[in-house]
Amino acid sequence: MKKKISPLLPWIIITLIFATINVNTVNKKYEEILASTGKDIGKISINETIDNDLSMNKSNEGSTENVIKKPEDPKVHALASLLMDGSANRVLFEHNGYERMAMASTTKIMTCIIALENASLDEVVTISAYAARMPDVQLNVKSGEQYYLKDLLMSLMLESHNDVAVAIAEHVGGSVEGFATMMNDKARSLDCLDTNFITPNGLDAEGHYTTAKDLAVIASYAIENDMFIEITNTLSYQFREINGKRNFHVTNKNQFLHMLDGSIGVKTGFTNKAGYCFVGAIRRQDMTLISVVLGCGWPPSKSLKWRDTKALMNYGIDNYKLKDVFRQLKEDTLVVKDGQIRTEGLKLTGELFLLLRDDEVVDVKYDLPSYLQAPIEANNIVGYQEYYIDGNIYKKFPIYTTMDIKKIDFRFCSNKMLELWSIR
Repeated sequence: MKKKISPLLPWIIITLIFATINVNTVNKKYEEILASTGKDIGKISINETIDNDLSMNKSNEGSTENVIKKPEDPKVHALASLLMDGSANRVLFEHNGYERMAMASTTKIMTCIIALENASLDEVVTISAYAARMPDVQLNVKSGEQYYLKDLLMSLMLESHNDVAVAIAEHVGGSVEGFATMMNDKARSLDCLDTNFITPNGLDAEGHYTTAKDLAVIASYAIENDMFIEITNTLSYQFREINGKRNFHVTNKNQFLHMLDGSIGVKTGFTNKAGYCFVGAIRRQDMTLISVVLGCGWPPSKSLKWRDTKALMNYGIDNYKLKDVFRQLKEDTLVVKDGQIRTEGLKLTGELFLLLRDDEVVDVKYDLPSYLQAPIEANNIVGYQEYYIDGNIYKKFPIYTTMDIKKIDFRFCSNKMLELWSIR
């Protein structure tokens, strides 16, 4: 007895043939694209040099007349110095900027911001006997006295009182050690990995150190707090101990506030180990600059820190301009292998404003695969847009897929056959 052949068999065979043809067509398509770009299967990289409208080292052919030269570095005396774009946290200049060093009372930048973020200004601080014993510089608070936290923060930042720093630390952190833990946790969260706090006042202590770079990052973070800026820009302030027995008047010792337009702080410092130190900041319409000098002379060279700070700031003001360097994707699709849709959409979001010199070149590179293999989910990271400044990577943005794409299967091929037959 002969077996009957199912009437579906030809349909199944045709569908399988179509599926094979369809897959081969897609595979051939992405191979043709790769061949046209000269790329091997793997990753592609589309490069773009951004014209920052300043120079991009343009010159007439055969001439070096118009080539922009790098400006001279600022002349500074500090053992470590650094200038940073306070908006992007990009280092514009540094000398020993990544060396661990003592920081003296610039420590109090972190002390102040930790207190502002973890306590209310109207909280009452009771002075301990330990706080009252701190060496100069002092407000000369007495054990058992009580003050409002805001008043002590003014004392801390305007005249750098060491006894006040300990009183604040004990109130906010429960102890000096507990407060130091809070300071170090904040430093780690800011990626300041070469900084370690032992004291809240910056008096010399084993294991108490930072770098000019880390200190600039901490200052950049602190000046985003409106109350921090209000405190550091206050020129003079009067307050009293809560029971009214003693009145105080403190005056801001930061002479830099009067040296350059837009100056907004931040903090002086000195110990025998650290030498003179200063963290400065200016904010103008299109730029925020942070400067740091550590080990900037010892007595009697007290004014060197101001000279160095002005030299750093003027270097930034004279040579840098704010530019929008973010670029949208040049290619917004990728070929899909074995997919029910042959191309996948790509999306990229972000913004990037940088202070740039005339001689600096910004390159954009797109690190993407040559193709995508189905199945694909929307909003998956498939590559990166990378920004390089003078050949050094600065920042990268993820590139995402825009839609779900299923892999070719029997049902998909069957539907395609039905569509084809219905058209005919």
